[in-house]
Amino acid sequence: MLIAAAVVPHPPVLVPEVAQGFSPDLDSLRAACGTAVGRLYAAGADEVLIVGAGPQQGTEVVSRGSFRAYGVDLDVDGQWGPVTQGAAPMTLPFLIAAWLLRDRPAEPVRRPVMVDEHSGASPAIAGGRQAMLVLGDGSASRTPQAPGHFDERAEAYDAAVARALGTADAAALAALEPGLSRELHVAGLPAWRVLAAAATASGVEYDADLIYDQAPYGVGYFVATWLAR
Repeated sequence: MLIAAAVVPHPPVLVPEVAQGFSPDLDSLRAACGTAVGRLYAAGADEVLIVGAGPQQGTEVVSRGSFRAYGVDLDVDGQWGPVTQGAAPMTLPFLIAAWLLRDRPAEPVRRPVMVDEHSGASPAIAGGRQAMLVLGDGSASRTPQAPGHFDERAEAYDAAVARALGTADAAALAALEPGLSRELHVAGLPAWRVLAAAATASGVEYDADLIYDQAPYGVGYFVATWLAR
């Protein structure tokens, strides 16, 4: 059963060493992420699932990675234990997860869940008291300077995501249109759909809190928590 979830974005500039001179711009976002992760760990789960998009549905993910591709010689360790040979390298969501969890206790155990970045298919979620760290960005088309350039539909799309996250509306998350999401360069849909499926399957009600909802650099970032009543 899903007893808690924390939804956070995964821009590389969340890491101060990567952001460098722009780091203060995202101090409030970093603080919001810290609050959400703190609530996740206070929920008393048996396991923390790290949910992020990648090219290999259901595959294991190595626990160590680096931000060298983003111009910084910074290594991270997700501490989700040994993995078999052939495990997938960390994609950006898992790098950010490892960085966010760097000072958190080793217990409860962590398990990475890579979801297909194209289909967004939901993997099977095992039983037990589970918490979920869900990583994904909103639209990247909020301003002309945004990575996906301006699209007038982006603001309404992000507002719908914010409402769903702020009210624990799993049905609304599940109903987000994949085609529109691709056109708006949304990175979070696969992971959000896993959250929606897990919450629906758990059959409980959640107290939701939308901690952060802004679009610095023209990209929609959300931080939210869902805690089972």
